[in-house]
Amino acid sequence: MNSQTYPAPWGKTLHWVSLLASALLLGVVLTLTGRPGPELVRWLAVLPVLILPGTALFIIRSYAIEPNALAIRRLLWTTRLPLSGLQSATAEPDAVRRSIRLCGNGGLFSITGWYRNRALGNYRAFVTDLTQTVVLRFPKKTIVVSPENPERFVSDISQFAFRSP
Repeated sequence: MNSQTYPAPWGKTLHWVSLLASALLLGVVLTLTGRPGPELVRWLAVLPVLILPGTALFIIRSYAIEPNALAIRRLLWTTRLPLSGLQSATAEPDAVRRSIRLCGNGGLFSITGWYRNRALGNYRAFVTDLTQTVVLRFPKKTIVVSPENPERFVSDISQFAFRSP
């Protein structure tokens, strides 16, 4: 099977959170740099300036099913997750509903990191659209992604992962 690529569409939630958080961060910069005050306060304005490009680096552009791995393509690098041991792949819209973020980014250009909810337990998210989620279950981990056309993604990854040796 050749590599199959799926775009990572942004859902409404990601659009709104990214827009509002960016506006808030830029507002903080303008407020802190435009007023006289202690030098420390003006230096704190640097933090939001670093947060925006720092989180933008983690944007998920696409997912690719490659031989032996799922490639999550970011702006400057690709995260490869081995597919060995994949037990199931299911399209589960809203799978991340009612999740608690353990560590990660909750919506500034992506929803990535380690999360937990009652249905999935602990899982790792590489999500851009909360309504198009696919759950990949392994013996010791669960991964959630959000490719365009989740049903086709599940079919393609299943053909690769569950084929006979």
